[in-house]
Amino acid sequence: MKQTLQLKLSQQLTLTPQLQQSIRLLQLSTLELNQELETFLMENPLLERDDAESEPPPPPPNGAEREEYAASTAEAPESDTTTSDPADIDWFADAPSGAARREDGEESEYPQLAASTPTLVEHLMGQLALTQLSARDKSLVNTLIAALDEGGYLSQSLAEIAEMLPPELEVGLDELHIALHHLQSFDPTGVGARSPAECLALQLKALPPEIPARRLALSIVQEHLNELAAHDFARLKRLLHCDDESLREAQHLIQSLNPHPGAEYAANETRYIVPDVIVKKVKNAWVANLNPDAMPKLRINRMYAKILQDKQHSAGGLSTQLQEARWLIKNVQQRFETILRVAQAIVERQRHFLDHGEVAMRPLVLREIAETLGLHESTISRVTTQKFMATPRGIFELKYFFGSHVATETGGACSATAIRALLKQLVLAEDEKKPLSDSKISKILGEQGIVVARRTIAKYRESMNIPSVSLRKSL
Repeated sequence: MKQTLQLKLSQQLTLTPQLQQSIRLLQLSTLELNQELETFLMENPLLERDDAESEPPPPPPNGAEREEYAASTAEAPESDTTTSDPADIDWFADAPSGAARREDGEESEYPQLAASTPTLVEHLMGQLALTQLSARDKSLVNTLIAALDEGGYLSQSLAEIAEMLPPELEVGLDELHIALHHLQSFDPTGVGARSPAECLALQLKALPPEIPARRLALSIVQEHLNELAAHDFARLKRLLHCDDESLREAQHLIQSLNPHPGAEYAANETRYIVPDVIVKKVKNAWVANLNPDAMPKLRINRMYAKILQDKQHSAGGLSTQLQEARWLIKNVQQRFETILRVAQAIVERQRHFLDHGEVAMRPLVLREIAETLGLHESTISRVTTQKFMATPRGIFELKYFFGSHVATETGGACSATAIRALLKQLVLAEDEKKPLSDSKISKILGEQGIVVARRTIAKYRESMNIPSVSLRKSL
């Protein structure tokens, strides 16, 4: 086969670095954006924040100006005030706890640091240190404390713990049972339990014996906890030989207990959300505005910009960084402008939700917003992910306003969010002795013109963590 050279013209879409950066910034959350900007600020000296209230102090003089500056400093007259040696001053003399006394005699409070909450292990170890147990017994209790999970339960059996201990210690199950008894006497009550039934029983045993429902409740948690969880009240009354009123009191007593005694000591990471958009009603119209606290203020460093202006021929590296800084500032601004456009389009379509709540949520898909704004659907998806809107009804992710829908008898559509809200209203208003089944809820919604299958009601109910009809039934 003879080899030949041919010319072929073709078109290829190439993402420029500026466009790649714009897409990346658009999909970042506000927290991630600020982290990204910190990296840019450290790497590019021409970029700086523009959130300082005052200009930075001028740089120290140099050359001939330094000599003049030093001379003026040396000629400055001495103050008549005598300064004491700091080592001789008692800074906290006669000052109340947590406060400092000013020269005018007024007290100014020092900022108080919030006390950290101890962990469950620290809380239990503090109690163990105050006991009069022997060193060996304390070591065994300490071993059991280390085996607790976050809920305060002993997740391993005593036999498994005994096998893990060195054989030369010769620790028997009897000793571990005694150590467990000591641990279960600690606060919070119920810690060290090996099952929910044992946890609840420990708490009931710690209550005063004169409580009327205590004895019946103890029998339930020790022998019939599964029947109580299944709300099989008829079987419970038959097995325990009690009436409705006695069983109701025992049930309420059990419900007042804490099945997770160690949960209050678990470390909960607080997640703070800074809304990107704030929605307010202005002259009977809902208007979205960018949140100034979420918008980083960036600018070009004036000193380096002046250097580039004076010496353009010898500042190749700085010129590249200047262009990158300008791109970043423009892309950040474009990011927030796009978020605002999308947010306002959402607000205009979900104004009934802002006025009346979830039951008035309108069906909405990404394509509708994309076609309205002339943007690609993937762009709307990026904008609505991890971007938040503050409204009088709460803070919501922009993606919250989109969702599936079901048909209505009139040929329209009803938002899944609105159906969930109606489902919640029906369950809250139902008779606890005769709760509504999924089929009954489907029928009620059908009477309102909303066609929803029973299995769809079951799916929505499970997603909202609403128990089934048998578990919602009470005495």
